Amino acid sequence: MYVIIKIFVSALIIALVTEISRRFPTYGGIVAALPLVSLLSMIWLHIQGEHTSTINKFALGVLWGFPATAILLLIVYTCLKNSLHLVVSIGFGIGGWFMFVFLQELTIKYVKNSFLN
Repeated sequence: MYVIIKIFVSALIIALVTEISRRFPTYGGIVAALPLVSLLSMIWLHIQGEHTSTINKFALGVLWGFPATAILLLIVYTCLKNSLHLVVSIGFGIGGWFMFVFLQELTIKYVKNSFLN
């Protein structure tokens, strides 16, 4: 039952953001940037009885993913501004996201090994 409710609520939010974006692109972007998915995920995890430690780890994962997501959006914006096709722009953005996450992990491991040991 939770799965059906989650799908319905998620689809409703996506439809709402899309409609706002169609009429008011800037405001739609602002609404889309809200942490709706993250907050809803934490609420669903809580409702389904997950421990606070699991929700805490999830929140930290979202936080670690934020810089890479910002890079993805910057790349997509730049590509679209330079008249690249949407699919190509998203492809470059996803590639940039993966590279940033990889570099972020390498940096974290380097800092841990160099300064914390």
